[in-house]
Amino acid sequence: MTHSPPASPVAKPPARTLRSRNFLLFFAARAVAKLGDAMLPLALSAGLIQEGHGPGAIGAALASLTICLAGFVIFGGVFCDRLNTRALMIGADLVRLCTQALLAGLFLTGHIVLWQICAIGAVNGIAAGLFQPGVASTIPRVADDVQGANGLIRTAESLAMLLGPALAGMLVAGFSPGGVFAAHAATYALSALCLALLRLPAATVARAAARVSSYRADLVEGWREFRSRTWMWGVIVIWMVYMITVAGPLVPLTASEIIPSRGAGAFGLVNSALGAGTALGGLCALRFRPVRQLRAGSLALLGYCCFPLAVGAAMPTAAMMAGAAVSGAGLGFWGVMWSTSVQTQVPGPVLNRIHAYEVAGSLAMMPVGQALAGPAALLFGGRTVLLAGGVMAVVVCGALLAVPAIRNLRAVNGGPSAGSGTGAGAGTGPGAGAGGGASAPKGQKKHVRDVSP
Repeated sequence: MTHSPPASPVAKPPARTLRSRNFLLFFAARAVAKLGDAMLPLALSAGLIQEGHGPGAIGAALASLTICLAGFVIFGGVFCDRLNTRALMIGADLVRLCTQALLAGLFLTGHIVLWQICAIGAVNGIAAGLFQPGVASTIPRVADDVQGANGLIRTAESLAMLLGPALAGMLVAGFSPGGVFAAHAATYALSALCLALLRLPAATVARAAARVSSYRADLVEGWREFRSRTWMWGVIVIWMVYMITVAGPLVPLTASEIIPSRGAGAFGLVNSALGAGTALGGLCALRFRPVRQLRAGSLALLGYCCFPLAVGAAMPTAAMMAGAAVSGAGLGFWGVMWSTSVQTQVPGPVLNRIHAYEVAGSLAMMPVGQALAGPAALLFGGRTVLLAGGVMAVVVCGALLAVPAIRNLRAVNGGPSAGSGTGAGAGTGPGAGAGGGASAPKGQKKHVRDVSP
């Protein structure tokens, strides 16, 4: 009589609740990295102003990072679909650890050359481009409640934005900008450690299939999926205008208006108020579950005009802080609605690439706005440009609400797609908001491509 060998035990998949080990590690990684990122604009602005540079130099330094991030994030999406996403993210963190440590050394020794700062920022941007696509696909792998996870992460990142500028202001005032860059480098080390401790199920099936096709074919497929969703590319096109007129000039011009007259501490307080408001917006997104997420997010985003208007009007510091807080609340709520829409409406196998395209499109015009901030301030005055940016913030929200595919996009209930291993839950495109769509049977999700005109 022969005995069949005992069946090997089936590995239990890791829990995907908002209290699970994996989610808490990823939550910590994003929060600590955002803390460092929130310190960067103030440290860079204060350091360059101390060396006699103006808003043009600040804009160029920030643009060097953004241009490379926007340029390389598309390739990062392909790499994430083909390779080990977590390994790429850890490697990107380690590269940025080195770049920020180098910046710390330059500022501590006083050897500040603008082209060197821009070159280091470019390397940092390339690493960020390899890192960012993995964020969208990792969130559904560590949490079933995608909107709840996005809300918590957005809140943590916003609290980091609150603490980061204040901490950077104290370090600049009591030590030097170089100390801020050293602290920034340490945050990337902690982020890499948290990511290394994640225990995620392998996604080998998707990667094996991806290796059969070429990188060019993957890019083409990602673009085809991206452009088939009217709600997505519609937001990105409108967001390009927002980046040129509002977000791009904001940091260089607010820094050049506030720091020389009121000090780096006041600039830190205003940016901390922005972080506090963003945290409030993230908390509201945890409680409020709108059926049409992008419509609700666009209405909330109307509040973003308050920050540039308050600084452009040269209001007292307390009023600037209030305006920044209102702006942050709108931006925080919009951010959760947008992230959740992308992660739940897009099929998992192409999520990294589509996320890469939307990040690239979102950021493509930001360096233009950053680079034009200095010349525009010289020509019209920094305050005038900020006031115009506040008006454009309202115009952008009106444009978002004017597109039917954006305002009528219905939320998708459910977790990530089980078959993808990396993706978000599938959902309907914007056509469901206008024409409706049949609901999937219980326990089954369906993918419907955007058919809006």
